[in-house]
Amino acid sequence: MLQMTMDADVMETETVDQVVSASPLQFARSYQVEALDKAINQNTIVFLETGSGKTLIAIMLLRNYAYLFRKPSPSFSVFLVPQVVLVTQQAEALKMHTDLQVGTYWGDMGVDFWDSSTWKQQVDKYEVLVMTPAILLGALRHSFLNFSMIKVLIVDECHHARGKHPYACIMREFYHKELNSGTSDLPRIFGMTASLVKTKGENLDSYWKKIHELETLMNSKVYTCENEAVLAGFVPFSTPRFKFYQHIEISNNKRASLVEKLKKLTMKHCLSLATLDLKSHTVDSIKKRLSKIESTLTYCLDDLGILLAQKAAQSLSASQNDFFLWGELNMFSLTLVKKFCSDASQAFLADIPHGRDWSVVSNIKGNVEVGLLTSKTVCLVETLLGYSSLENIRCIIFVDRVITAIVLESLLAEILPNCNNWKTKYVAGNNSGLQNQTRKKQNEIVEDFRKGLVNIIVATSILEEGLDVQSCNLVIRFDPVSNICSFIQSRGRARMQNSDYLMMVESGDLLTQSRLKKYISGGKRMREESLHHSLVPCPPLPDDSDELFFRVESTGATVTLSSSVSLIYHYCSRLPSDEYFKPAPRFDINKDLGICTLYLPKSCPVKEVKAQANSKVLKHIVCLEACIQLHEVGALSDHLVPDMVVAETVAQKLEKIHYNTEQPCYFPPELVSQFSAQPQTTYHFYLIRMAPNSPRKFHLNDVLLGTRVELEDDIGNTGFRLEDHKGTIAVTLSYVGAFHLTQEEVLVCRRFQITLFRVLLDQSVENLMEALDGLHLRDGVALDYLLVPSTYSHETSLIDWAVIRSVNLTCHKALEKHLNCSTNGASRLLHTKDGLFCTCVVQNALVYTPHNGYVYCTNGILNNLNAKSLLTKRETGDKTYIEYYEKRHGINLNFVDEPLLNGRHIFTLHNYLHMTKKKKEKAYNLKKSIPEVNIPTIKVLEAITTKKCQDQFHLESLETLGDSFLKYAVCQQLFQHCRTHHEGLLSTKKDGMISNVMLCKLGCEQKLQGFIRNECFEPKCWMVPGQSSEAYTLVNDTLPESRNIYVTSRRNLKRKSVADVVESLIGAYLSEGGELAALLFMNWVGIKIDFTTTKIERESLIQAEKLVNVDYMESLLKYKFEDKSLLVEALTHGSYMIPEIPRCYQRLEFLGDSVLDYLITKHLYDKYPCMTPGLLTDMRSASVNNECYAQVAVKANLDKHILHASHDLHKHISRTVSEFERSSLQSTFGWESDVSFPKVLGDVIESLAGAIFVDSGYNKGVVFASIKPLLGCMITPETVKLHPVRELTELCQKAQFELSKAKGFKNGEAYFTVEVKAKEMSFAHTAEASDKKMAKKLAYKQVLNSLTESLPAS
Repeated sequence: MLQMTMDADVMETETVDQVVSASPLQFARSYQVEALDKAINQNTIVFLETGSGKTLIAIMLLRNYAYLFRKPSPSFSVFLVPQVVLVTQQAEALKMHTDLQVGTYWGDMGVDFWDSSTWKQQVDKYEVLVMTPAILLGALRHSFLNFSMIKVLIVDECHHARGKHPYACIMREFYHKELNSGTSDLPRIFGMTASLVKTKGENLDSYWKKIHELETLMNSKVYTCENEAVLAGFVPFSTPRFKFYQHIEISNNKRASLVEKLKKLTMKHCLSLATLDLKSHTVDSIKKRLSKIESTLTYCLDDLGILLAQKAAQSLSASQNDFFLWGELNMFSLTLVKKFCSDASQAFLADIPHGRDWSVVSNIKGNVEVGLLTSKTVCLVETLLGYSSLENIRCIIFVDRVITAIVLESLLAEILPNCNNWKTKYVAGNNSGLQNQTRKKQNEIVEDFRKGLVNIIVATSILEEGLDVQSCNLVIRFDPVSNICSFIQSRGRARMQNSDYLMMVESGDLLTQSRLKKYISGGKRMREESLHHSLVPCPPLPDDSDELFFRVESTGATVTLSSSVSLIYHYCSRLPSDEYFKPAPRFDINKDLGICTLYLPKSCPVKEVKAQANSKVLKHIVCLEACIQLHEVGALSDHLVPDMVVAETVAQKLEKIHYNTEQPCYFPPELVSQFSAQPQTTYHFYLIRMAPNSPRKFHLNDVLLGTRVELEDDIGNTGFRLEDHKGTIAVTLSYVGAFHLTQEEVLVCRRFQITLFRVLLDQSVENLMEALDGLHLRDGVALDYLLVPSTYSHETSLIDWAVIRSVNLTCHKALEKHLNCSTNGASRLLHTKDGLFCTCVVQNALVYTPHNGYVYCTNGILNNLNAKSLLTKRETGDKTYIEYYEKRHGINLNFVDEPLLNGRHIFTLHNYLHMTKKKKEKAYNLKKSIPEVNIPTIKVLEAITTKKCQDQFHLESLETLGDSFLKYAVCQQLFQHCRTHHEGLLSTKKDGMISNVMLCKLGCEQKLQGFIRNECFEPKCWMVPGQSSEAYTLVNDTLPESRNIYVTSRRNLKRKSVADVVESLIGAYLSEGGELAALLFMNWVGIKIDFTTTKIERESLIQAEKLVNVDYMESLLKYKFEDKSLLVEALTHGSYMIPEIPRCYQRLEFLGDSVLDYLITKHLYDKYPCMTPGLLTDMRSASVNNECYAQVAVKANLDKHILHASHDLHKHISRTVSEFERSSLQSTFGWESDVSFPKVLGDVIESLAGAIFVDSGYNKGVVFASIKPLLGCMITPETVKLHPVRELTELCQKAQFELSKAKGFKNGEAYFTVEVKAKEMSFAHTAEASDKKMAKKLAYKQVLNSLTESLPAS
């Protein structure tokens, strides 16, 4: 939308040809064309009335200069607006009336975290950037944007350019610095305003001074029309008039009584806070809110009356009405505040009449006499009723306060529908921190106002400057305007013809009347002054180059004296914090000596900065010096951005790395080769022997596996187990030697296995001939390995050629070989469809019956049955086989005297495999890719097998082990190499190095994804060896070390699966080869870790004995510290801000956390080597967590030795220790504790571990020997329990129970409700605790217990 009246409709009809033209728009008004000509030739401030089309002039100016910044030009233009709501409004205007690429920017988009590369992407894409000035100022100061690249700078509502406003800072710090340096490449400046002056003063003679200051700062000359007559034909002007009211005060006694009630209520609620266990800052916050509300209600009482004061209190107390959040309050604080408001509402109600006969409408003037309404409020109502004859009224009532807007809307909504059926709404800005009306809601109300669905809007200053409202014909200033700018802008809202602008003023308030009269003539005076001085050139801005600043030469980023304080506060806000301590700078100013000492938080690499200067700039000087020092140590980047912000930006970019879930599935090259026409082919044979653990009805024959290359020893000689419904089968594999097979032998072996496997897989012979087609040796790549039967004796030949050649059997060969055959005297010839066969041939044979397409496995003949025998069927009775086949299949049996065959359908294939040779080849190929390290292939196979395979093993245990070692290795390296980094920065960098995104990226670069097993073995999808390559697609691929691999298919593989395999492979190499092997694998995959440790140079040793009980701590830990300052650091919380202790425990906690995690995980893995996959994860989770460590700290009385200065932490620790001592909990692992521990207690155990680790020269054994006794009895597979949340969730998923939950805050505590609907029963519980995690655990735990107790009975 555009802020124009008549232009808007015309502009919508503009053609594309007109848009791309650089000439003025054809419908532009004469003064707009004149202003454009002025702006093209010099920097210009357009001073015109609201609704006169200033935005159109800006659009025409951009079109004129567009050739300078059209892409691919690196230049761009900027359109600045003072409010976020205007960003979209002005951007839409640009998009509608130009073909320029427009980008929009405001704080909620996360631009504070953008870096130079992100801004470059925006500049490369967009030609005009529409934003608020603070964003541009920040981007320029950090040198993310280059001021010289801006070709046109449009400044909307430029009257704000004064003092420390971002508009003024941009001009001073960048435009004028470039101008004074002689730079010619400066942007064209174009300002827009309806008021050149923004002042409360009444002195019209001072206007030129203000205008001159604005022109000087903007380096622009004002353009305006010579008189209002030029605009009058285009822009309607409202008539300003005074509306006087006689002020009548509420009786002194009644007012005093109500004010006293409010004070007593405030005192009562403040005193009640002492009985609650609240944090000190929460108590202070609530008291401030109550005081502010009391002041607000008193204001409403005096300015609006008792009735509206009651409505204000009622509005604030309504649970569904969160208008007044008064800053950020938690749910409990908000409940207390609303209770106070509710009590206040009741206090006011005592003085308000009740009953059906009374209404506020019945006697409006009488309400003034008893103080229910003030005369000012009644004056407003009567004024509105005076316009009842006006058709289609659109009125805006301007007020100063949000609460006034809310209660007046309520009053008018109650009165006006009875008289005129007018609808009232309120619109209030959300920059006050008092109210939460969304911009979407505001836009909806304004849109309804335009359509006539809303007649009256009660608004704060948001509608003076911001939302576009064009259909207003009446403006009432309920509260007097505070400055000339506000007057002009609010008057400009009455943009319909014959509009009125009413200013309500108390009779006798001559001072306000005089001020407003001068405002009325102020616009004319501004125009006259501007025109009178139009030829006076803009003087240079007084040189402030003597103002101290710091500039980074490599980037051009600057911090000035004025911006240094905010940068220091911003830096401190990004340091690690907790609920007991928020890091902030602390200033110690000695005004007499002119010295300021700045103390920075302990996690900051610069601890203390001193400066001496004039007392007025002392704080700024010391902050500027601190910025310089922070940059020197790298805490501020070369763009003067806090290191934490830089790290978070990198992490955000990492999360956006693209990953294609469709990934290849590799096939081992050892089982693939080129077919050749050579007379002989060498195969390496491995005997596969199967021994069942229980008797079977059939004999398991030995099988031979033949491969073209010899396999590695741990593959070629190995064993594993299969399982079926009768038990297990032990399978052994052993190498028997290399054999040279002729072309004919290879061909018959392939025919045998294709025939056998295709029939077994397809359960028919329909696809057999197609599979055998083209079997003869030919060129091309195919699966080339043999699976053939072995002879029993192995005396003459390992290979059972008789069975293999049986697939080539024909009736002629059968007769030749079996004419004189005699098997136990029962041999004879049988007639079949294919001819005569000997009965010995059908012993253990596959027989195909074409009439039904079935394949049978036969083991002989039934001499007592033939075609004439009776077949008994339940449905049809007895029939001969002759009759049955004729009626059922239409077949006439020719040889009715031939005996029937004894057989059954061939069996259905099942997956009895828990590891296959082919899959082990996968692991073998992966292992070969990793140089310098050799571990058992079976361990690599375990590491690449996911739970989805449903094998007896999978990667979870190795993943848990590898995850702990990876975390430990990375944390140790970061701690060693980044010695000035605080814990927050270390953690962010660590997360970036070991995140799933990064691990997946590294794994994919080494092509690990193709080796991962994430699907069950499906027999029907098995690739039959020897079959034509046309049946399967084998695509050649290359591994990083230039070895060939084949891709058989593509499958869906999640990013996390690849990351998990990287961790599990680390675990595999760690478990088999130790830490060195794991590090070599990590180095191969791209995680470069240097375990070389050097002693950290620390500050001069502090007197530890004066700060902590060293003897007790060393006795408790069974360790004597060489550097006792490490012990002090490990016990120091961030809130303990004394100079003697340079650091808090956060860095040591960061290191100790990873050390303990790895030590405990490795201990559990080594102690229980046969545990099932997943159990290690559960044991680690139940042992390695802050809650367990906190219990250890309490048992060891460490709470008494923590150095801190937080009253809230002291209260929390005291309460926790008291509750824990009353509990009967013995173990320190698991999830049994019902006590909510401060995180600090667990952190100290980790920091002590870190301190011992560093002091002992990074000796993990020393750490474990010291901390393990404190942990007490360690967890075992028998004692491990799942977390109640996980256990109940999994139980409900398995049993398909419905689980619902709810959470919130009540009476200062978090509550969590869990309900499970199990069949016809329901189980629910609500738990309360000081933190939401504990409340959640307790609720789940109770419902889980109730549910499990009832399940056996049900």
